[in-house]
Amino acid sequence: MNKPLLQVRNLSLGFSRRETSSHELRVVDALSAISFELYPGETLALLGESGCGKSLTALALMRLLPQQAVMQGGHVLLAGAEPDQRPEDLLRISEARMRQIRGRRLAMIFQEPATSLNPVMRVGEQIAEVLKLHRALNVSDSQQEVLSLLAQVGLPDPARAANAYPFELSGGMKQRAMIAMALAGDPAILLADEPTTALDVTLQAQILDLIREIQQQRQMGVLLITHDLAVVSARADRVAVMYAGQVVESGPVAEVLNQPSHPYTRALLASLPEKVQPGKPLAQLSGRVPPLGAWPMACRFAPRCSMQEPHCLEESPPWVRVPGSVNNHGQHHALCWRVGDVAVSHEPVGATLAQQVHPALAKPVLQVADLSVRYRPLQQGFWHRLPALWGRPPTAPENPVVDAISFDLQPGETLAIVGESGCGKTTTARAILRLIESESGQIVLDGHPIVGPGVKPVNGWRRDVQMVFQDPFASLDPRQRIRQILSEGPRALGLPGSDYDHAALVRLLDRVGLPPETLDRFPHEFSGGQRQRIAIARALAVSPKVLICDEPTSALDVSVQAQILNLLQKLQAETGIAYLFITHNFGVVRYLADRVLVMQAGKIVEMGQAEQILRAPQHDYTRTLLASVPVIR
Repeated sequence: MNKPLLQVRNLSLGFSRRETSSHELRVVDALSAISFELYPGETLALLGESGCGKSLTALALMRLLPQQAVMQGGHVLLAGAEPDQRPEDLLRISEARMRQIRGRRLAMIFQEPATSLNPVMRVGEQIAEVLKLHRALNVSDSQQEVLSLLAQVGLPDPARAANAYPFELSGGMKQRAMIAMALAGDPAILLADEPTTALDVTLQAQILDLIREIQQQRQMGVLLITHDLAVVSARADRVAVMYAGQVVESGPVAEVLNQPSHPYTRALLASLPEKVQPGKPLAQLSGRVPPLGAWPMACRFAPRCSMQEPHCLEESPPWVRVPGSVNNHGQHHALCWRVGDVAVSHEPVGATLAQQVHPALAKPVLQVADLSVRYRPLQQGFWHRLPALWGRPPTAPENPVVDAISFDLQPGETLAIVGESGCGKTTTARAILRLIESESGQIVLDGHPIVGPGVKPVNGWRRDVQMVFQDPFASLDPRQRIRQILSEGPRALGLPGSDYDHAALVRLLDRVGLPPETLDRFPHEFSGGQRQRIAIARALAVSPKVLICDEPTSALDVSVQAQILNLLQKLQAETGIAYLFITHNFGVVRYLADRVLVMQAGKIVEMGQAEQILRAPQHDYTRTLLASVPVIR
């Protein structure tokens, strides 16, 4: 049997916090006795809701923890680069030695590329830094390797991407550039924190295929953090399910997903939109992950568990081997008193929400006609301006990013826009919001023109259309508390104070599954999924008629995704709000969308009823997208 590349034994850490009343420092648990092993060529997935400790576990392995983190025990043993070298305990080596290991032996892909790439350095320069530090390549070889890495991760024009700044790339392109940077040091272990969150399904498949190919060539171990159960099923060998800082179930993927033994794992699987008929409410996991310092003393999942018994609230559950599991390093275990019991139950799904949705009216709430958007190349420095001084024409604009597209949106309707990264989906949304200038075309919102020749929108039009952006951290002001972020929109639009007083904001947070204490915290204090929920709450604060959702559930685990999708369905049924839904998750499209619009290279290549397109796509590009969708086997 191969020796493990990484052994994590009883890893425990907490955070020091000062008590409000006594002002005394105390340490609250954040990770409790985390244990797992990672073998050469193996993919181990960490699965769980936001706030369960998945990303914190990876940061602890990299020793990239905040100052208030307190290591409480455990070992992280990294195998030596040579067979005769003894493992090193990453928790006990010097910081100088750890800097040599980061990026070379152990590399990490972070969840949010926009905040992980240096905004004032070109992408190629950032990758070249890794090559210089860890592989000592000369300038010429480094430049060639940068282009090779960018080509490997699927960027169509590597030279242009290398010369670009991060803000010039789409969300998916930034993610691919960051993956290239992580692979540049030729690491033995790759920690991938939601590596395909920002990518469409074809690029997701391409990136995961790439990671698997490199993994097989180098026998690299991959720790894959994801909320996508289909990706876990298709790409991981083993899975560890985390809840409230503990591993509650682990084992081979096929066993855990097909025969889940912990009620929490069963509840996550029941929350998938693929499991429910369109229009019916998704099975929701009641409550939320408790915050640090409020974890139950016994079973941490018991307050949310429909199978709880009295002793579940009084005694810590045992770590039990599931009967019938294989007897090797991949054996199936669960942290539960009721291992092997029947599947977790949930409330009946009840009536079909789709039947309650307001009927489409004759007058669309949004009309887009022949919309085109182009970007001109950046003109920088004296030498770029010199031709204009000589009377020469300026640089010709690039091909249109959005090319004469037309569609409309009815009240109470959900129109999904799908397509690869860079095809113009987000640009279309930004043009509707007038965040970028359109070259031509017209946009009419609720009967009032907002884009077109000589058009000046009516005052207050922005209240009628709001947007949930793809990257929640980049769209939230890091200097503002959540209270200020949520109240900023209603205040700026002159809405009554009762729309953004404390009670109104608490109700708003409750609708997106966040507790009242959220109001007085800053964005950096939340996980990626929690930040996305805050962004959704901000968009809903002004009660818009059209909500443009740019990957609103891409950062959410499946249980929170179910909550958000149910919320969107409920709001639509109650108010007739219309959704323009940009996504690469075809499970969400099948569940939520009435119609689907497929974009490729700035053009609409197919549009029609969601059920018809998903069942019998007519365009080759649509067929390619659907063929790339991972499924739970």
